[in-house]
Amino acid sequence: MRLLSRRMMGVIQITSKIKLFVLASIFVFTYSKHEEYAGWKSYYINTSTVEQVKKLNAIRTKLGLDFLSPAHVKREALVLAKPEQQEEFKNNLDHLGIKYRIHVDDIKSALDHDDEKKKNRTKAIARDSGDKMSYDDYQHLETIDAYMEYIAKEYPKTTTLVTAAQTFEGLPIRYMQISTTNFKDNSKPVIFIEGGMHAREWISPPTVTWVIKKLTEDVTEPDLLNYFDWILMPIANPDGYNFTFFGRRLWRKNRSMNFPNDNFCPGVDGNRNFNIAWNTVGTEEDPCSGIYAGNGPFSEIETQVVRNIIMEHISRIALYLSMHSFGSLILHPWSHNLTLSYNYDNLAKVGHAIANAFFEHGPDIFPPFIVGSTSELLYLCSGSSTDYGHHIGVPLAYTIELPGIAPNDDYTGFDMDPQYIKAVCESTWAGIVVGARKAKVLFRKGT
Repeated sequence: MRLLSRRMMGVIQITSKIKLFVLASIFVFTYSKHEEYAGWKSYYINTSTVEQVKKLNAIRTKLGLDFLSPAHVKREALVLAKPEQQEEFKNNLDHLGIKYRIHVDDIKSALDHDDEKKKNRTKAIARDSGDKMSYDDYQHLETIDAYMEYIAKEYPKTTTLVTAAQTFEGLPIRYMQISTTNFKDNSKPVIFIEGGMHAREWISPPTVTWVIKKLTEDVTEPDLLNYFDWILMPIANPDGYNFTFFGRRLWRKNRSMNFPNDNFCPGVDGNRNFNIAWNTVGTEEDPCSGIYAGNGPFSEIETQVVRNIIMEHISRIALYLSMHSFGSLILHPWSHNLTLSYNYDNLAKVGHAIANAFFEHGPDIFPPFIVGSTSELLYLCSGSSTDYGHHIGVPLAYTIELPGIAPNDDYTGFDMDPQYIKAVCESTWAGIVVGARKAKVLFRKGT
């Protein structure tokens, strides 16, 4: 329960638009500064055994490190380290015999370089009507909202734009319902896809807007439009996503505050806030941590919205996908313990089919997807959205860790080079098509 008074909450909501306007107006002066990242470094970590993965995750917990990409025996982790963490971090790695190399020697400089590249690229941001969505660059929140408004206006027979709630900072949480029967046929299975739960994972939202495109503007798989009802939420965390454009680029959480308990450190990790073994493993009680679980399960409006969607359609949801980045991984329950899911065989079978489609239709520079439960492939963590959805009855629930920084190229920033955005969207859609058709068969069988 929040400790803010209703009056204080009202003041925050009233002034939120003013704050956003101020942020936008000083954007040109502050966007490329990134002063808070001065002296930070990022490291590629090569864990060659399961034991090393476990030890690296223990170091992560001990030092409070920030992992952009998780550790796996077949993948290099990408780890951020503040100046005060670096010496102890490297000493620990040397002692354990874990190999590492520097990815970026000065994160501030790399982010400044990213900004220069953005300035030099031709901007393709939708204006006014929002009738175009570019996949040549990462889009602002307002552009994605405008695009959804345009689609709802242009395709009123099949689409409905839902504003489910307002965030802590007063931004709308929105999703699209796409259905040939206006969600009135309760015999139709539902597919729910959300992205942008973690603010900095910019490759996630375009994969969801691409699904909207493929079900409205460019329908090449009409069977998927006719057979399923779709719920598509490109940005589950609008406050955090907006903040990564106008504030801290590597911000992960939302932007809520719970005075005075949060010690003026805003934000909760939405993917640790669901009511499934909440705050028991793989979380932090420090509000300043990037994996802070909040002051209770479903303390955050963002996770409440996702929960409400799942609960409303629980008898019909055949497939739920939570889009994240990065690591080229398809993760299924459980993440909070090492037991096998009640639907493990189907989760694995469908997951491998999705992975094969991703790889077959994706850029050659990216590695094959790895499939498995979060706990067996990576680490234990509680309060995840897919664990929650699966626990209450969604038969097929996956966290998709999309491809990230392209290996062996000359791009050393923290986003995938925008030249690959469209290719990732196309390959992700190919995986969704396969996953949906597999889910259709299983839904008919009632498994």
